[in-house]
Amino acid sequence: MRVKRRISHEEARVAETLKKGSRVTGAAREKLAADLKRKYDSGASIRALAEETGRSYGFVHRMLSESGVILRGRGGATRGKKAASA
Repeated sequence: MRVKRRISHEEARVAETLKKGSRVTGAAREKLAADLKRKYDSGASIRALAEETGRSYGFVHRMLSESGVILRGRGGATRGKKAASA
């Protein structure tokens, strides 16, 4: 089940001013990076952030990396050895 989160007026305004494909520099880039970091740390996925901002997965990934975020693993099943039963 997918839960849609309502975005604030401020977040919508920032997304509108940053048109897809336009360069993001200076204060706008710092603000976007801080917003992405906050949302990612709150549990949002990179794909969800990319869709919300109208940017590519790679762009969002790069912004998070530049912000010093420790990215989560991809999840899913692991193929490691089973723990020995005692």
